[in-house]
Amino acid sequence: MTLLDNLNENDHFARNAGAKLTEIREGFARAELTVGEMHVNAAGVCQGGVIYTLADFAFAAVANSRGIMTLGISNTLTLLKSAKIGDTLTAECTELLDHHKLPYCDIGVFNQNKELIAVMTGLGYRLNKEFGYDSLM
Repeated sequence: MTLLDNLNENDHFARNAGAKLTEIREGFARAELTVGEMHVNAAGVCQGGVIYTLADFAFAAVANSRGIMTLGISNTLTLLKSAKIGDTLTAECTELLDHHKLPYCDIGVFNQNKELIAVMTGLGYRLNKEFGYDSLM
Protein backbone atom coordinates (compact mmCIF):
# COMPACT_ATOMS: atom_id res chain seq x y z
CA MET A 1 0.00 0.00 0.00
CA THR A 2 1.24 3.52 -0.77
CA LEU A 3 1.62 6.20 1.89
CA LEU A 4 -0.98 8.28 0.03
CA ASP A 5 -3.52 5.45 0.14
CA ASN A 6 -2.68 4.57 3.73
CA LEU A 7 -3.22 8.11 5.01
CA ASN A 8 -6.32 8.75 2.87
CA GLU A 9 -7.91 5.53 4.11
CA ASN A 10 -6.73 5.43 7.72
CA ASP A 11 -6.76 9.04 8.88
CA HIS A 12 -10.44 8.87 9.74
CA PHE A 13 -10.65 12.40 11.13
CA ALA A 14 -9.21 14.04 7.99
CA ARG A 15 -11.30 11.78 5.73
CA ASN A 16 -14.52 12.55 7.61
CA ALA A 17 -13.71 16.26 7.36
CA GLY A 18 -13.51 15.88 3.57
CA ALA A 19 -9.74 16.24 3.22
CA LYS A 20 -7.85 14.18 0.65
CA LEU A 21 -4.15 13.90 -0.11
CA THR A 22 -3.49 14.32 -3.83
CA GLU A 23 0.30 14.31 -3.99
CA ILE A 24 3.19 13.10 -1.84
CA ARG A 25 6.86 13.37 -2.69
CA GLU A 26 9.75 13.08 -0.27
CA GLY A 27 9.61 16.40 1.59
CA PHE A 28 6.43 17.70 -0.11
CA ALA A 29 2.70 16.98 -0.01
CA ARG A 30 -0.57 18.47 -1.22
CA ALA A 31 -4.04 17.97 0.29
CA GLU A 32 -7.42 19.33 -0.87
CA LEU A 33 -10.86 19.98 0.56
CA THR A 34 -14.00 21.65 -0.76
CA VAL A 35 -15.75 23.80 1.83
CA GLY A 36 -19.29 22.59 2.45
CA GLU A 37 -22.11 23.57 4.75
CA MET A 38 -20.73 21.30 7.46
CA HIS A 39 -17.49 23.34 7.52
CA VAL A 40 -18.88 26.81 8.25
CA ASN A 41 -19.20 28.49 11.62
CA ALA A 42 -21.91 30.85 12.93
CA ALA A 43 -20.28 33.74 11.05
CA GLY A 44 -20.87 31.91 7.75
CA VAL A 45 -17.20 31.30 6.98
CA CYS A 46 -15.06 28.16 7.08
CA GLN A 47 -14.20 27.23 10.66
CA GLY A 48 -10.49 27.59 11.43
CA GLY A 49 -10.29 24.01 12.67
CA VAL A 50 -11.15 22.77 9.18
CA ILE A 51 -8.27 24.75 7.70
CA TYR A 52 -5.99 23.47 10.47
CA THR A 53 -7.05 19.87 9.75
CA LEU A 54 -6.27 20.26 6.05
CA ALA A 55 -2.84 21.80 6.73
CA ASP A 56 -2.07 19.18 9.38
CA PHE A 57 -2.99 16.37 6.98
CA ALA A 58 -0.47 17.64 4.42
CA PHE A 59 2.07 17.97 7.24
CA ALA A 60 1.47 14.35 8.30
CA ALA A 61 2.21 13.16 4.77
CA VAL A 62 5.49 15.07 4.58
CA ALA A 63 6.57 14.17 8.10
CA ASN A 64 6.07 10.46 7.35
CA SER A 65 7.52 10.57 3.82
CA ARG A 66 10.90 9.39 5.13
CA GLY A 67 9.52 6.02 6.26
CA ILE A 68 9.74 6.76 9.98
CA MET A 69 6.58 7.11 12.09
CA THR A 70 6.36 10.82 12.89
CA LEU A 71 3.79 12.69 14.97
CA GLY A 72 3.17 16.42 15.10
CA ILE A 73 4.22 18.03 18.38
CA SER A 74 3.85 21.75 17.63
CA ASN A 75 1.88 23.45 14.88
CA THR A 76 1.09 27.16 14.60
CA LEU A 77 -1.67 28.33 12.25
CA THR A 78 -2.29 31.90 11.15
CA LEU A 79 -5.54 32.60 9.30
CA LEU A 80 -5.12 35.36 6.71
CA LYS A 81 -8.37 35.30 4.75
CA SER A 82 -11.78 33.64 5.12
CA ALA A 83 -13.03 30.75 3.02
CA LYS A 84 -16.69 30.17 2.20
CA ILE A 85 -18.97 27.38 1.02
CA GLY A 86 -17.90 26.19 -2.42
CA ASP A 87 -14.26 27.22 -2.08
CA THR A 88 -11.69 24.55 -2.91
CA LEU A 89 -8.78 24.71 -0.49
CA THR A 90 -5.33 23.28 -1.14
CA ALA A 91 -2.66 22.82 1.52
CA GLU A 92 0.92 22.56 0.28
CA CYS A 93 3.53 21.40 2.77
CA THR A 94 7.27 21.68 2.27
CA GLU A 95 9.86 20.21 4.59
CA LEU A 96 12.43 22.83 5.54
CA LEU A 97 14.50 20.64 7.87
CA ASP A 98 14.85 16.87 7.62
CA HIS A 99 16.14 16.44 11.15
CA HIS A 100 16.54 12.84 12.34
CA LYS A 101 14.20 13.49 15.32
CA LEU A 102 12.50 16.90 14.78
CA PRO A 103 11.49 17.59 11.15
CA TYR A 104 10.24 21.12 10.48
CA CYS A 105 7.80 22.19 7.74
CA ASP A 106 6.01 25.22 6.27
CA ILE A 107 2.45 24.82 5.03
CA GLY A 108 0.50 27.27 2.87
CA VAL A 109 -3.26 26.96 2.37
CA PHE A 110 -4.67 28.46 -0.82
CA ASN A 111 -8.14 28.89 -2.29
CA GLN A 112 -9.11 28.05 -5.87
CA ASN A 113 -7.91 31.50 -6.98
CA LYS A 114 -4.39 30.73 -5.66
CA GLU A 115 -4.92 33.29 -2.86
CA LEU A 116 -3.05 32.47 0.34
CA ILE A 117 -5.63 32.11 3.11
CA ALA A 118 -3.52 30.58 5.90
CA VAL A 119 0.03 29.65 6.84
CA MET A 120 1.17 27.03 9.30
CA THR A 121 4.48 25.80 10.66
CA GLY A 122 4.81 22.21 11.77
CA LEU A 123 7.29 20.48 14.03
CA GLY A 124 7.27 16.70 14.23
CA TYR A 125 8.79 14.07 16.47
CA ARG A 126 10.16 10.93 14.84
CA LEU A 127 9.52 7.76 16.79
CA ASN A 128 11.85 4.79 16.79
CA LYS A 129 9.39 2.96 14.53
CA GLU A 130 9.14 2.39 10.79
CA PHE A 131 6.09 3.58 8.89
CA GLY A 132 5.68 0.76 6.39
CA TYR A 133 4.46 1.44 2.87
CA ASP A 134 5.42 0.32 -0.63
CA SER A 135 5.85 3.76 -2.17
CA LEU A 136 4.77 7.35 -1.62
CA MET A 137 2.13 7.41 -4.38
